Amino acid sequence: MSIKKILVVEDDEDIMELISFNLKKEGYFVVKAFTGEEALKQAQAASPDIVLLDVMLPEIDGLEVCRNLKSGEKTKNIPVIMVTAKGEESDVVAGLELGAEDYVVKPFRPKELVARVRAVLRRKSQSQDPAPEIIKIDELQIDVKRREVLVKNKPVDLTYTEFQILYFLAQKPGWVFSRYQIVDAVRGSDYPVTDRSVDVQVVGLRKKLGKSGDRIETVRGVGYRFKD
Repeated sequence: MSIKKILVVEDDEDIMELISFNLKKEGYFVVKAFTGEEALKQAQAASPDIVLLDVMLPEIDGLEVCRNLKSGEKTKNIPVIMVTAKGEESDVVAGLELGAEDYVVKPFRPKELVARVRAVLRRKSQSQDPAPEIIKIDELQIDVKRREVLVKNKPVDLTYTEFQILYFLAQKPGWVFSRYQIVDAVRGSDYPVTDRSVDVQVVGLRKKLGKSGDRIETVRGVGYRFKD
């Protein structure tokens, strides 16, 4: 198995050393960038497997770096984990909208950071497989061809939108999606919907799924994820 290469973008030297030390201890190869401009150059030159990207950077901020990475032909498929300060919920949402796969809030525990990196890398390898036609998670089964959902082998009557939301989230367990990403996936970007209507759909979905509905986790101020 090849050693995974991680591009860490952080302008604080102490935090950079903390992150680098813990990633190297887990066997990852670390490439460092202290500015947004340097991050874009390193992403092109080093072809990392994943980018840990601080939002607050000199010159080009993290959101602009993410936008550039996700629009570049060579870098668009590199997973990005945004690193934000506590309370920067708007930055988290913006990062997800730009294509970031996950986020970590400062101050973070090194073990949590490493776990997030490992999870995103695992999901990246899984996402290269075709979308599953049947998803089974404990007592929950989703059959996309039949558009059927079973809980404890009993059918659950879902609306079109509820089924689409459930299948969208369950395909990528652990990934955080903003409400508007969910809307785009379910109805298309031109469908008029508000944050509140997504919340209402999720409430109804959880109720119908019973205990299995607890897997749809609310990420406060951001959106939802399906717990793996």
